Amino acid sequence: MDNFNIPNNQNNPRSNRPPRRPSKPMNFNLFKYGIPLFFLLIFAIILIANCSVNIGYGEAGVLFRTFGGGVVTEEAPKGEGFHIIAPWNKVYVYNTKQQEQFEENMQVLSSNGLEIRLDISILYQPKVNELGLLHQTKGEDYLNVVIVPEIRAVARSVIGRYTPEQLYSTKRDVIQNEIFEETKRKVEAQHVQLNAVLVRDVTLPATIKEAIERKLAQEQESLEYEFRLEKARKEAERQKIDAEGKAAANRILSASLTDKILQEKGIEATTNLAKSPNSKVVIVGSGEGGLPLILGN
Repeated sequence: MDNFNIPNNQNNPRSNRPPRRPSKPMNFNLFKYGIPLFFLLIFAIILIANCSVNIGYGEAGVLFRTFGGGVVTEEAPKGEGFHIIAPWNKVYVYNTKQQEQFEENMQVLSSNGLEIRLDISILYQPKVNELGLLHQTKGEDYLNVVIVPEIRAVARSVIGRYTPEQLYSTKRDVIQNEIFEETKRKVEAQHVQLNAVLVRDVTLPATIKEAIERKLAQEQESLEYEFRLEKARKEAERQKIDAEGKAAANRILSASLTDKILQEKGIEATTNLAKSPNSKVVIVGSGEGGLPLILGN
């Protein structure tokens, strides 16, 4: 019978070690540190977003201090670029470039009560140095608070001074300039700069437009007829002056021609004719006044 060696636990040093404790799971460390770090990161992003503002080209910012008096009007507005502000404050960004507002089918009345429609373009921009006052008194919607109501009121006032014929033909540039000047004077005190007012179109009632066109055509025909009459009168005067000049010249010439001068001229002409190699002259006696009688070529 074979002998087997049975290990003796008492003689084995590894058998005397205490049992190993189970390790803590990794999920516990992630829950303990990861979630707070996540919320801390979110808070930092929100804080940075509220503490900074980026103002683009052609823009300016008005600072609003929540705990410091509201809208800042005594300082210049913030210019283009990146700015750091307190998280409880806010910056309102305005477009300071020239902008255009198109007012279409604006209804106005002429001096004789006829309804007329206007298409007007308005070129405007806020006054940068007065941006804080504009924000405080008019707000971000200053276009519809200041400019549009003023341009409509002024357009009605100016158009009411003219007839449809003047609006359609001769006075459009004058009317455009009057609307611009009066509107500019009113909005400048409200922290807005008006650059131009352009009258794009004037629409009259169809019957009035046709009547004006017929009248203008008749006026053109009348002017053309007057032009022709004036031209004929000047031509008659020219012919009269020309005839009077010729008559005066003939009278002077007749008074200066004597019989001797005529005889001398006749002899001179006969001599020149006789010298010509291509001439054939036959003299038969003499004519009246003693001049030769010339026959043939």
